[in-house]
Amino acid sequence: MARERATALLVDFDGVLRRWDPAVAAGVERRYGLTPGVLGDIAMQWGRLQPVLVGQVSHADWMTSVADALASQSVDAERARAAVAEWQAYRGEVDPDVLAFVREVRAAGIPVGLATNATDLLDADLAALGLTDELDAVVNSSALGVHKPAKEYFRAACEALRTPPDRVLFVDDDDRMISGARVAGLSAYRWSGPEGLRYVRAALAY
Repeated sequence: MARERATALLVDFDGVLRRWDPAVAAGVERRYGLTPGVLGDIAMQWGRLQPVLVGQVSHADWMTSVADALASQSVDAERARAAVAEWQAYRGEVDPDVLAFVREVRAAGIPVGLATNATDLLDADLAALGLTDELDAVVNSSALGVHKPAKEYFRAACEALRTPPDRVLFVDDDDRMISGARVAGLSAYRWSGPEGLRYVRAALAY
């Protein structure tokens, strides 16, 4: 039997609604004489990243740990802190195609939630990017205390949208998140760019 079309939409933040220009980090690393890719490599080490995603560590403390790790690699401590601060000053850019789609969907009466593994900086980022009033719900892992792709995360996200999982469509650019959402009972679409909007639009009930 064919699945009913979704009546609510969940979208990931980084990689879907927000995009990052890799040239920014590369430029910082070049100016400070750092190994290419080192900032992201250190920040994304799971033992360092996981605590900030579940609210055990603040974004500021996470970045301090990145600077400390840089300094342990024979980078001057003051220079390491300056590099991290400059890198973090850039907060990404909104994908205009995705934002236009979110507005279209909400105008049709379908609630749209943001489902993101994020830090306590998320609200400030949404405000800085002009997104505060563009979503019906924001489900932040660091506020919830559990991150995607846990089933508990998706349960909370569906509750935030007041919609049962089998009527929620989730869009993310990470295969693990897609698999987790499906296990939790949601429909899910692996995002690879705006060309996917035709499929997502067809999967929604409007």
